[in-house]
Order: sequence, then structure tokens, then C-alpha cells
Amino acid sequence: MTKIVEKAPGKREARKEERREAILAIAKRVFLDQGYSGASMSAISAELGGSKGTLWSYFPSKEELFAAVLDDATKDYRAQLADVLKPGEDVGAAVRQFCKGFIAKVSSPDGLRLHRLIASEVARFPEIGEIFYRRAPLPTQQMLAAFFERAMDAGQLRRADPLFAARVLASLCLGVQQRMIWGFELSATERDREAGEMADIFLRAFAPE
Repeated sequence: MTKIVEKAPGKREARKEERREAILAIAKRVFLDQGYSGASMSAISAELGGSKGTLWSYFPSKEELFAAVLDDATKDYRAQLADVLKPGEDVGAAVRQFCKGFIAKVSSPDGLRLHRLIASEVARFPEIGEIFYRRAPLPTQQMLAAFFERAMDAGQLRRADPLFAARVLASLCLGVQQRMIWGFELSATERDREAGEMADIFLRAFAPE
């Protein structure tokens, strides 16, 4: 059998990817510092250097750029989550690990700033609410739901709507972030302790009948 060797990306493709990463890094900082309304494609382009056409060739609109920033900000977390929610993983251990990692993600400095941005501007710019939901919460809920469905089929959790169960668990964990958005200070140790408590609440609520 002939082995197919994937061709390494050429210098042109590598430079293009580096340019894209630079755009996303600048855009992320501008969005978080100035908000969605305050961020402009012109300002991002000026900081990047070069012509406005360069930025527009990568991202034809601010909405698409914002979506790409969210994708880039969550890709590592999604990879970690896929590892946590492997088929056959112990349900209790996976739920506890999910709660710990999810709370750490949403209560990080960037996580708090992003949620404040969405909450403060979604009334004026409804599109960012939809972009955020489809790029961040929904994929997490869908990955959880797939894991829960397998656990329900195996009799490890009681039968329910898997996506509803995923939303219940995410909502429990978001209570920690909500208090931090209001100005409460919670140490990493306190957050981890609450993650364990949220996991226990969920596991009792969805224990096999």
C-alpha cells in the first residue's frame, strides 16, 4: 500500500497563518479593552499595520472577526473537554473534572471580561449574543449532551433530555462566575471546592432511578 505523505505548508501559507493569528490576537485585545461597539475594523487594521484591505481579505466583517476570536479563544478548551468526555470515562469523575475546568475557564480574567462585554452590549447588538452562544456555550453543551446520552444508555444516569442535563450542569457552574462578575473574590481553592459541590448536586439529581 502506498503511504500518503501530507505536504508541509509552504512559506506563503505559513505567513498567511501567522498573519491571521496576529489579527486574532490584536482583535481579541481590542474587543476586550474597548467592547464590541468601541472596536472598529479600522483601528484593528491600523494596529496590525498595512492596508485595510489586508484585514478585510481575512475577515469581511466585524461579526466574522468576533466569531473567529471566540473560536480561537475556545479551541484549546474544547480539545481538553473532548479528552475529559471520552467514551467509557467514569461519569462521576468526568462530571467533577468538567465542573472544575469549566468554572476555571469562565471565571478567568478573560472569561469574566468577555461575559461582561456580552451582557452590557447584547441589547444594542443582538448579533453578538447569537454569535457568542453558537461559538461558546452551545458547543460545550452539545459535547456534554453526547457524553450524557451514552451514560444514560448505559444506565449510569437516569433517562432525561441529554441537552437539558448539559444545560443544568453548565447553569450550576455559572453561578460561581456570576458572583465574581458582581465583584466577589473567590480563590482557586474556593472555586474548586464549589466545582465539587456542583458536581455532587448534578449527580444526585440525575442518579439512576
